[in-house]
Amino acid sequence: MTTALSDFERIKAGSNYLRGTIAEGLADPVTGAISDDDNKLLKFHGSYLQDDRDLREERRQQKLEPAYAFMLRARLPGGVVTPAQWLVFDQIARDYANGTLRITTRQTFQWHGIIKRKLKPTIAAIHHALASTIAACGDVVRNVVSTSNPMESEAHAEAYAWAVRLSDDLAPQTRAYHEIWLDGVRLDDKALAGESKPLVTEQEPLYGATYLPRKFKIGLAIPPLNDVDVFAQDLGLIAIIEAGTLRGFNVAIGGGMGATQGDASTYPRLASVIGFVTPQRLFAVAETVVRVQRDWGNRSERKHARLKYTLDHRGLEAFKEELESRLGFELEPARAYHFEHNGDRFGWVEGHDGCWHLTLHIESGRLADVGAHRWLTGLRELAQVHTGDFRMTCNQNVIVANVAAADRERIDSIVQEHGLDGYLKQSGIRRHAVACVALPTCGLAMAESERYLPGLLPKLEQLLDRHGLADAPILLRLSGCPNGCSRPYLGEIALVGRGPGRYDLRLGADFSGQRLNTIYRENVDEAAILAALDPLFERYAAERGPGEGFGDFLLGNDLLRTEPNHSRQIPVQVLA
Repeated sequence: MTTALSDFERIKAGSNYLRGTIAEGLADPVTGAISDDDNKLLKFHGSYLQDDRDLREERRQQKLEPAYAFMLRARLPGGVVTPAQWLVFDQIARDYANGTLRITTRQTFQWHGIIKRKLKPTIAAIHHALASTIAACGDVVRNVVSTSNPMESEAHAEAYAWAVRLSDDLAPQTRAYHEIWLDGVRLDDKALAGESKPLVTEQEPLYGATYLPRKFKIGLAIPPLNDVDVFAQDLGLIAIIEAGTLRGFNVAIGGGMGATQGDASTYPRLASVIGFVTPQRLFAVAETVVRVQRDWGNRSERKHARLKYTLDHRGLEAFKEELESRLGFELEPARAYHFEHNGDRFGWVEGHDGCWHLTLHIESGRLADVGAHRWLTGLRELAQVHTGDFRMTCNQNVIVANVAAADRERIDSIVQEHGLDGYLKQSGIRRHAVACVALPTCGLAMAESERYLPGLLPKLEQLLDRHGLADAPILLRLSGCPNGCSRPYLGEIALVGRGPGRYDLRLGADFSGQRLNTIYRENVDEAAILAALDPLFERYAAERGPGEGFGDFLLGNDLLRTEPNHSRQIPVQVLA
């Protein structure tokens, strides 16, 4: 029996390779919105239509349409940005958006509050900065992430180069992006800013006319750092470096954080390691994993369309067999690796070549000028004098990378002047907190996240300080809904929004991103959250072993209440 395709599949099939009627909708002066169908297609171009939910009711009463604006996201493989690009992106934030830059959990920038008539010039400005927004969203391979600060060795640089190649070579080929936003021209990677050449093909050799069943995320981790949360990726690549040489990658498939509230058939899942591949065969493996998911993924029910559900419905072994059959060779047995943590390393670190790298903590990734914290201005001033580059992290922080030893004092001066030196004195939990945007702009948010974090952290810090745990590194993740953009299911402490002021409290992940947490209290308010954590902090302070993480302590001492847990804990399953 043939299963009916989802409505989104109909929209993609009839879109003429992502064109739809986006151009016509942008030209309509009557409304600040575009059609629902075009909004779905717009995701492939790197943007979402949103509205200010704080103003919805007021505008409804005034018989006005919602306060529509667009979120725009860049495609920046590995999160690397030149100072010149940073200055352009900063200018965009002030001229076209809401005056802020936001670092995402996929090592890129988001701009919020762009009104419709400014969307095209914004994308054009990004293009002329030799960047793009294509496929930053949508049912395609998204921005490929890589372990931050990969210039510690030549092998690290080679691994990062693979992240760039995968991002470039797996990008959509449609001309729609260039026709709609760039008046028919495209970016030539070898050209100078502003130069272009026409596209001559109108095919999608990888994706086909309907693209993938759902989004597809690739992450490349370089042990012992798992700062990309490699097991949260559809395709996770674990670099194996031996004697300073990149030997290849362990391949992990089927990770994903999203779930739907009240639907037990949806769940977070950690990726399964299925083998090892040499660098020469990496691209073939990555492309073929995408192709199998393209052909096998669920196109009738979008909630079950991610690769993780394909694996669980069709079988991990069956998927691997199909992959190897199409490749014409078998993957080698997975090689040994070890992850120490999935946080960032703050402060100055010296690279193998004598250059220095400074990791700054950016709360919720939001670069703005608020009070004494003039973070947007501070990074702009750094970009005006910095001769290296900037690197965003998957934990929403930024690295001022490749700094000459003689320039450190000047960099430190600018950092201190603009209140960017918080990493020197912040608590362990504050430095390792991640929060999604949520309200007021995210249409899926059920509770606050980014706006709640500044009020929640001091209360948690007060409890921790009372028990002598102020410096304890604890992974805190906040999400306004179960979709999991902030990877909450990998937090040692996580709050997942259920409604205004109410969250599921989840506990027990590890500090290396290799174990999911579990529900500890359901649908509770702040008072109940703090009351539940206080005695756990007390026991952790009194009974923990040397170097024992909070999540490991809770699990090892059987302090997690048993709850129905529909998460899929499969990183330990290795198919050789």
